[in-house]
Amino acid sequence: MEEIVFTTNLEQNIRLMQEIFQGDNTLVVRRAQSPHGLTCAAFFFDGMVNGIAINQSIVRPIVSSTFRRATAEELAQTILQINDSRVETDNNKLFASFLYGDTVIFTEGESRPVVVNTKGFALRSASEPENERVLSGPREGFTECFMPNLALIRRRLNDKRLKFTFLRIGTRTNTVVCLCYLDGVCEHKLIGEIKKRLSQIDPDSILDSNYLSERIRDHRWSPFPTMGTTERPDVVAARLVEGRCAIIVDGSPVVLTAPYLLQECFQSNDDYYVNFLQANLSRILRLTGFVFSVCVPAVYVALMLYHRELVPARLLFAVSAAQRGVPLPSGWETLLMLFVLEALKEAGARTPGAMGQTMSIVGGLVLGQAAVSARFAAAPTVIVVAIAGVTGLMVPKLQTAALYLRFGLLAAAAAYGLYGVGIAMALVLAWLCNMHSFSIPYLLNLVPRVGIEHEDAYLRAPWFFMRHDRFPVKKEDRHH
Repeated sequence: MEEIVFTTNLEQNIRLMQEIFQGDNTLVVRRAQSPHGLTCAAFFFDGMVNGIAINQSIVRPIVSSTFRRATAEELAQTILQINDSRVETDNNKLFASFLYGDTVIFTEGESRPVVVNTKGFALRSASEPENERVLSGPREGFTECFMPNLALIRRRLNDKRLKFTFLRIGTRTNTVVCLCYLDGVCEHKLIGEIKKRLSQIDPDSILDSNYLSERIRDHRWSPFPTMGTTERPDVVAARLVEGRCAIIVDGSPVVLTAPYLLQECFQSNDDYYVNFLQANLSRILRLTGFVFSVCVPAVYVALMLYHRELVPARLLFAVSAAQRGVPLPSGWETLLMLFVLEALKEAGARTPGAMGQTMSIVGGLVLGQAAVSARFAAAPTVIVVAIAGVTGLMVPKLQTAALYLRFGLLAAAAAYGLYGVGIAMALVLAWLCNMHSFSIPYLLNLVPRVGIEHEDAYLRAPWFFMRHDRFPVKKEDRHH
């Protein structure tokens, strides 16, 4: 692309801007001239600006001005009556601001444009995120608009050490990305590592935070998340206080946080807004639910195929009677029912509104009852699959990992029985021990090899017992 050079002739600048955005019918050129001879032209995109701000803060001051000619500095600092106006000589920054809703003003006799903040596009209210609802606590959530998201964080952290570092990523979208951290609390090594990873990627477009997450996270092929995601400002503020970094992407309500540890998958926002006894009970249920979701189908298949002697006699007789007449072995039967369960979940998630929930519940009941009545599947298998499906919903951040582990352990159980399940679990544990999130062990505080003194790993201690941050930082970096 040829270098764009503006001149002191206003008409030439107008023609140049119209040539650059030829074919874009949303471009508006607003000419304004005062009785004393000051002539200006304002460029903006229809639907991206605040019309009242343009009329009252740009057009009216120019028309009522007593200047015959004005420099760019005089136009920005003396004539215009708006809180954010500047002279811009860098064309890249000029067009980045212009395409994002700012107004560009040229005046006769001046080649340097003035950029005025007149953004006025429609915004979604900061309502509570649908997938992170809480019983008690703040109800605000991030939106797709960039600066209001930063304001939500700033309002909760009234600390002068809170830093926002802006970057632009994407050769076509030129998306604004903000790296947020608390200076002196977050380790400089972590900040440098995140900046390095962000600078090394060169995508064509960034339309959501996941575009970045998949590129900069550790262990990209792992189903276990190594970067946190949240739509809640209070969660981001808490993680910043702990010494982590947050990455905010313009156009996405999902904020990334790093590092991210396995223990956080079993933590919830409610844990810190309710009594610690209730919070700890919920954590135990989540951990138990995840283990049940992953292991119950595999253990059931292993017992039915290889280890029937371990099943109590009455239970074995009941299961055997229920399986009489079923054409498929236990392994294939369980696999098929798990596939049907996942298909129902996906269909329910893609169906709009309450119809999706109704379809998932009614479809599961109807299909399950029909499969048992037609002797296509045994009732115990349907019960086992239902337990796995329900308990898997208790830890939403690990649903992908639970899905892969569930089918992997099922295959191991069908091949080698309980021995296969044990070996597969040992391999998964060894894999988790080897994982890191931005140089922090993924199982920090959960295994003795990397454990430290901590009050918020397995269970949450009462607030009056809390002496340490929930995430370790160097002592010399702590200011309080």
